[in-house]
Amino acid sequence: LSTPALAHGFDPEPGAPGVGDPLYPTLGNGGYQVTHYDLTFDFTPVTYDFTGTVKMSAKATQDLSSFNLDLDGPTVDKITVDGRAADFGITQTGTTGYEVTVTPARRLRQGDAFAVVADFHGNGKAPLVSVTGWRFGADGGFASATQSSRCDTFFPCNDTPSDKATWTFHISAPEGYVATANGKLTGKDKRADGSTVWHFALRERMPTELLGIAVVKGTYLYGTSHTGLPLRHVVPQGAEDTYAPIVARTADHLAWLEAKFGKYPFSVYGIHIYGGYTDALENQTLTLMGTNWFKLNADGNPTYENTMVHELTHQWFGDSVTPNDWQQAWLNEGPATYYAAVYSQERGWSVVEDKMKATYEKLDAVRATDGPPGRPKALGGTNIYDGGALVLYALNLQAGQRQFDRIMREWVKRHKDSTYTSELFIQHTVEVTGDRTLDPFLRDWLFGAVNPPMPGHPDWKAAA
Repeated sequence: LSTPALAHGFDPEPGAPGVGDPLYPTLGNGGYQVTHYDLTFDFTPVTYDFTGTVKMSAKATQDLSSFNLDLDGPTVDKITVDGRAADFGITQTGTTGYEVTVTPARRLRQGDAFAVVADFHGNGKAPLVSVTGWRFGADGGFASATQSSRCDTFFPCNDTPSDKATWTFHISAPEGYVATANGKLTGKDKRADGSTVWHFALRERMPTELLGIAVVKGTYLYGTSHTGLPLRHVVPQGAEDTYAPIVARTADHLAWLEAKFGKYPFSVYGIHIYGGYTDALENQTLTLMGTNWFKLNADGNPTYENTMVHELTHQWFGDSVTPNDWQQAWLNEGPATYYAAVYSQERGWSVVEDKMKATYEKLDAVRATDGPPGRPKALGGTNIYDGGALVLYALNLQAGQRQFDRIMREWVKRHKDSTYTSELFIQHTVEVTGDRTLDPFLRDWLFGAVNPPMPGHPDWKAAA
């Protein structure tokens, strides 16, 4: 795809098909950064057919003869770059999906702003190379759950957490359905066929893995936090009385976390409860949770609130401050797991120390098989969830509660709307506390083959 040398020393090269993520080598694309996505998505429930257009504003970070987009599932019909038709070809990349190689009519210089428009269509249940980002409910609708790299099952994109952009959405829903997306609802347009186009805007930057679009039979419930933040939730139609008091707990959860981290980092929040999903996912400004979560425990306590707090914590840790690559994910999941445990203890439902001791006992074995918390071999294991929380618990004991609180609060304040690495967190910890011994301390906990001794608990041992 490279071209002969041109006059004035302008000899562009193709952008790399991948940004070097240690866990997902073909994830994302080099040579440019996206600044804004504008997505139009027209979905037909029950048949799961869709058509759409994505307009991508970007900036070249090198001279480019071509660049790549990630894709798995949809069919691309047409691509233009700066209003001119562009050539494109599609090749499979192992078991992760496809690369769309786009060759613009005009080669791009480093620093150029450029606009890509891609028209596409497909079916949500079409065969894929990799796993799906679609979740389907009995209502014939869908919700997106695209972490870690499944936004490309909806439309062509630069599917890496290191490339954050602002977003606008225009999602159509037929009569009887509602649409959701990240950000604020800015308007609705009724069409002649009875369907409605819902318009949303997310002014804070977001990586593709936090996409939160849906077309469902749902009801919007509105409220405000104790500080006036707009809240909007989506619950299943006909179950409003069941879920209204549950989502109403969000205001207290926000107050609890804001007391620890400072102001919530976005301009709206809410929870989408959907029967087509069985997990919980921190889609930016609109957490997705399955209906299966909301049961009292054996003692009659609403311990599902721990999960609500977990996902809300992610709005700071993971959404506002985002991993530069997926091997850094302990600092997404560790704080979410840790603060959910602290919340549970304050409610009298569990004891943090008991949870951490149990994690300590089993983590050596996990380190051996799955890698240490700061260098996992795959995404989603105990090492980055409970193991990440254990690292923070140890840091709290070593630094003291006051210093630990400063570390965590200043982290999300100083690095708001950015991406991070473990090295940056270590540097930040030393800088905030002035304690250089916390550098080797954190390195042992994050990267060591075995657990270091737990401060204050010399009796804690790994299980045989």
